[in-house]
Amino acid sequence: MSVTNFGDIGKTDGQTEAKFHTNKVNAGGLVFLPAVASRFALQGTVGDDVHATMARIASGKDGIMMGLRAVFLSLILFGICPANAAPQVLATLKPVHSLVAAVMAGAGSPELLIGGALSEHSYELKPSDARKLQAAALIFEIGPDMETYLSGALSSARAKVVVLEEAPGVRRQPARHGGLWGEDEDAHGPSDPHVWLDPQNAIAMTRAIAEALAHSDPEHAALYRANAAKRITELASLDQEIAATLAPVRTQPYLVFHDAYHYFEARYGLSAAGAITVSPERPVGARRIAALREAVLQGKAVCLFREPQFPPKLIETLDADTKIRVGVLDPLGAELAPGPTLYPTLMRHLAQSLAGCLRKNR
Repeated sequence: MSVTNFGDIGKTDGQTEAKFHTNKVNAGGLVFLPAVASRFALQGTVGDDVHATMARIASGKDGIMMGLRAVFLSLILFGICPANAAPQVLATLKPVHSLVAAVMAGAGSPELLIGGALSEHSYELKPSDARKLQAAALIFEIGPDMETYLSGALSSARAKVVVLEEAPGVRRQPARHGGLWGEDEDAHGPSDPHVWLDPQNAIAMTRAIAEALAHSDPEHAALYRANAAKRITELASLDQEIAATLAPVRTQPYLVFHDAYHYFEARYGLSAAGAITVSPERPVGARRIAALREAVLQGKAVCLFREPQFPPKLIETLDADTKIRVGVLDPLGAELAPGPTLYPTLMRHLAQSLAGCLRKNR
C-alpha cells in the first residue's frame, strides 16, 4: 500500500498534459480463428502486421498461439477488451463512490466497497471485500477515523490509497462535546470525519480525485479533469440551491440521531441542538434519554431525525413520550442507487427533509 501525497499529483515534469484520445484503428472486418480464417477476408486497414499474422494463421505455421493472439486483437479493435482501460478503482462509501464515478465517466467505473443500507460504523469486511481491496490499483477513502474497519486490510493492499479528508481545500470540523452532544470524546475522535456533507469539501475532494486518477492513468488525464470541472460547476450550483431551501428554517432547533451533520449545519447556519447517541454502536443510557426528553419538553428541539441504517426503537420511545415531529436524515444515501447522481440527490434529500420537518413546526 502507498498513500498518495497530494503535493506530487499532477506534476508533468514541464511537459504538456496528457490528452485523452481514442484508438484510431479502422476496423472494417473481423479476425477469425484458424479454422475459418481462410474463408473470410479481413476488410479495412488495420496494418501490415495484422495481414501478416492472418496469413500465418491461415497457413497453420504458428498454430493455436497465433490464433489466440488474433482473437485478442479483434477484441481490442471492437472495444470488448480496450487497449487503454482505466485502472481498477475502489471507493469505500457511497458518497465517495459517487464523486469518483462522476470524474471517471467515459473512462471506467469504480467499484463500491460498502453498498446497500449498511453502516460504516459497524461494518466488518467480508472475503469478497478483501478480494476487491487486493484487485484495486487505486483506493479512495475518507480517512482512518471513518473507515476504521480498513486499518489492517489496507496494510497488505498493493493499491495507492487516497485519503480524501487530507485533500487540499478540505475544511475540517471538530467533534462536538458536552450538553446534548455527549461527553465521551473517545467516541468521536478529535474531528468529525463526515467531510463530504459540505459541498465545498466535495468540490475540493473532486479536484483531488481528478488529479489522483490523472497521475495513475495519464492516458485519460484530460478526460478526468474535464469531468471534474463539470462536476465542480454542478456542485457550486447545488450549494446555492440548498442554501435557498434551508434559509427559512435556519433558527429552528432540532435533534439528530448521531453527530454526523456538523459540516452540513456549519455550511448552512443551522441550529442543531444535540444528538440522541454519542456513538451508534453503543446503547443509550437512561440518564441521557431523560435529558433528551426534558430538552424536547422545554422546546429546545422541535424535530427529531432518525437514520435508516439504525433501528428506530429509541426514536419511537421519545416520539411517544413527547409527540415531537420525526423526520429522516441519511448521510450515506443508504436507500439510493450508487452512481454519479447519488451525491447531489443525497444532499437535496437532506435539505428537503430538514426544511419539511422544521417548517411545519414554525
